[in-house]
Amino acid sequence: MSELFRTPLFVLEMANNHMGDVEHGLRVIREFGALCQNYPFQFALKMQYRQLDSLIHPDFIGRDDIKYIKRFSETRLSREDTRKLVAEIKAQGFIAMCTPFDNASVDVIVEDGFDILKIASCSMTDWPLLEKVVKTKLPIIASTAGSPFTEIDKLVSFFQNREKTFALMHCVGEYPTPMERLELNQIGMMMERYPRVPIGYSTHEDPNITIPVAMAVAKGSKIFEKHVGVPTDRYALNAYSASPAQAKAWLDAAVEAYAICGATDGRAEPSKAEMESLFSLRRGVYAKRTVKAGERLRDDDVFFAIPTQDGHVTANDWSKYTQFYAETDIPANAPVKLEGIRRVDTRETLKAIVSKVKDLLRQGNIVVPGKSDLEVSHHYGLEKVWEYGITMITVVNREYCKKLIVVLPGQKHPAQYHKLKEETFHVLHGKVLLTLDGETEEHGRGSVAVVKRGVVHAFESPEGAVFEEISSTHIGNDSFYLDEEIGKNEHRKTYLSYWLD
Repeated sequence: MSELFRTPLFVLEMANNHMGDVEHGLRVIREFGALCQNYPFQFALKMQYRQLDSLIHPDFIGRDDIKYIKRFSETRLSREDTRKLVAEIKAQGFIAMCTPFDNASVDVIVEDGFDILKIASCSMTDWPLLEKVVKTKLPIIASTAGSPFTEIDKLVSFFQNREKTFALMHCVGEYPTPMERLELNQIGMMMERYPRVPIGYSTHEDPNITIPVAMAVAKGSKIFEKHVGVPTDRYALNAYSASPAQAKAWLDAAVEAYAICGATDGRAEPSKAEMESLFSLRRGVYAKRTVKAGERLRDDDVFFAIPTQDGHVTANDWSKYTQFYAETDIPANAPVKLEGIRRVDTRETLKAIVSKVKDLLRQGNIVVPGKSDLEVSHHYGLEKVWEYGITMITVVNREYCKKLIVVLPGQKHPAQYHKLKEETFHVLHGKVLLTLDGETEEHGRGSVAVVKRGVVHAFESPEGAVFEEISSTHIGNDSFYLDEEIGKNEHRKTYLSYWLD
């Protein structure tokens, strides 16, 4: 998205509300310039250019019975006067913006130094005008009133193919627009249909009504347009143009709406009061029994209850990815507090293991059955998993069993034997150093090795490997490690179900 459209842009459309009187036009610009200094938005003030001598058919020049010919002719300004207005727009700090209604006006807009070029809804598919517009270097904002999506699609493609900086405006071309015809849901539809295009809201409703701009803010609009003018004894405003007082109410509503809607660039930061309220409603962790210093707290050692106390570990902190170790004795029924425990978060380590396992499987072009659980073995604790450990995927375990064993680079599997199970290892990727009853053999891709019942076996892979383990039924308590401390560790495995996504 262009930097131009990252900060909310409010476009004040003067149109013909200068009334063909340059001094009145200067007053409009200055009064709105003073108003806009009080708001944290970008502001553009917009004019409209028409070359009436060529725009109006010669046979119709001077006709007072045709509404727009009469209006445009009565509010005509000289080139000297329009330049005065453009200079004042810039002097007041506005972005200068203008709508051309004919090809000749495009050149005048460029010559007068405008910053943005606007396409009116009536010109949205005026292809001769659009072909002229895209030859300029100016960013474009186009209103879309009355156009079906098929036509807007063509316009978007037209601008994108020419690499133009542009935005679209939802708009309803009724003056004024009844509330029930504002169709603000179109803003969301356009954002979904054109996700890389800034979408805004050009409004023609009664200027005393402010709820639509607040709703447009909530819908995600970043550009807002309203007709403005200054009523005097000589010049009255039409039914859809806002006076400075009405524009102030409109802008105040937008400011309030932005405050209500809050953050747009990430998750909102909670207030201290909100966090205190949530904490007081959470269940605290209490010890079921006396836990000695150095012990790991497990599910069976704790219960969750209210009230939650200051510094309390809560049920929200407790998960299969987090380990808690007592640093001081915790009496039965006492709260488990952050001060007295050591917390170990395993999530990042497990994510790293999963990533490396996937890499090895991809390198070996090995297809894994969908929804297969991942079993991470960490014989001496997760902190030593890169040295001692393996990862297993059980494909089937009936009277026969098949597993995929992934050995990450540098991992070793400690020596063990089975009394009931016989295994055959078939290497699919990499090299495995397999030790059987003290004798070490290297097995590469395609190699097959049999591990008979009672044979002490260990294996490792300096560079990483994947092999099939094909065996008789796997029985949970049929693994006997030479290091008896491994067998005593009831938490030497972590199971992950949703790791393939």
